[in-house]
Amino acid sequence: MKLGINGLGRIGKLSIWHHVSRKHFSGIVANIGREVGCGLEDLAAMLERDSTYGRLGSYLHGHKCPRVIEELNEEKGTMLVNGVPVTILRATRNPAEIAWQDQGVRLVVDTTGVFTDPTADADAAKGALRGHMQAGAEKVILSAPFKIKSKGLDMPNDAITTIMGINEEMYNPGKHSLISAASCTTTCLSYMIKPLMEKIGADKILSASMVTVHAATGSQQVLDRLPKAGAVDLRKNRSILNNIILTTTGAAKALSLVIPEMASIGFMAESVRIPTSSGSLIILVLNLQDDLESPIKRNDINNIYKEYATHNNYLLFSENQNVSSDILGSPAAAAVIEGKETHTRTANIQVNLAKVKAESLAAGADPILNVPVTQAVVYGWYDNELGSYTNMLGDLTVQISEGMF
Repeated sequence: MKLGINGLGRIGKLSIWHHVSRKHFSGIVANIGREVGCGLEDLAAMLERDSTYGRLGSYLHGHKCPRVIEELNEEKGTMLVNGVPVTILRATRNPAEIAWQDQGVRLVVDTTGVFTDPTADADAAKGALRGHMQAGAEKVILSAPFKIKSKGLDMPNDAITTIMGINEEMYNPGKHSLISAASCTTTCLSYMIKPLMEKIGADKILSASMVTVHAATGSQQVLDRLPKAGAVDLRKNRSILNNIILTTTGAAKALSLVIPEMASIGFMAESVRIPTSSGSLIILVLNLQDDLESPIKRNDINNIYKEYATHNNYLLFSENQNVSSDILGSPAAAAVIEGKETHTRTANIQVNLAKVKAESLAAGADPILNVPVTQAVVYGWYDNELGSYTNMLGDLTVQISEGMF
């Protein structure tokens, strides 16, 4: 079975690295929809080298490995990468016009970040995610969250968001054709939340918030530039080289798609971008209804993660004092919990019932209710490119393909 990949940005390129290492698919067909440099040799040079992760050969076989890209055929757009046939398509960017059927591709991973609306018609003028199926694909995996542009439209029945180890059992191969792998941040966050919910219980989580300190992405500017007409977020046009840039994240909304219990919990998510190429950090804050006689302590939180990590390889618990570069390339680790930095504090929160209850209080009743609340802070690292996200995307891709044979 061949795998189609649309787009050769960061996730598309690293997905090729993942799959030529894994060799699950008989071949890879990558669509870029345009010419690159002076030809296929230039594209191969970009595929072979990476400023963050080094050389492809070293990634596959160690630092003494010779070049692993060979047998380039400019006319056919083909090459062998670590022995895996790779075909490069350069004719069109519109998914509906890509030659998936001619290439024998049934499963496509769209990594462009452009086609994210599962409700858009396949023949939309500027292209759409469903266009891949019109072009011959049976299933499409999106390496980003779904974004429905038209207000009032519901998620189509054939679309689902799934994260390996969190809710992949919700995927129905006979029903779902469009599959979102969520985002790198939602993936990490889900592995920080789910172990606690299973042990502590969703009913004890009064509220929660998170901040992701996120590495730069392709949407950032190298140098300051003028914004486009009508732009409202001027920070997006500032240089990432020497700034910490406030931005937004849809992680809170997407989290409820994979952990439905979160929909009833007050949750906020914020994001800042920093001048690193990869390696990000989530700071999760939870307010838990507790018991003053036996409150939840730091060790309790850490032990929950330690135990969960023993039976789920996508979560790692670390006793080390890590920095962001330490987790680059971490093998399929959705989250690396920084156990040394977990901390909690428990105190009584005074609630004035006279201000929150509609009915009158009984005469002489004390309107002040003391509620013991523990605030827990947890730090979770994730490699937002290769280590965490692309490796897990690869696992999801293989799992879906196995149901298509």
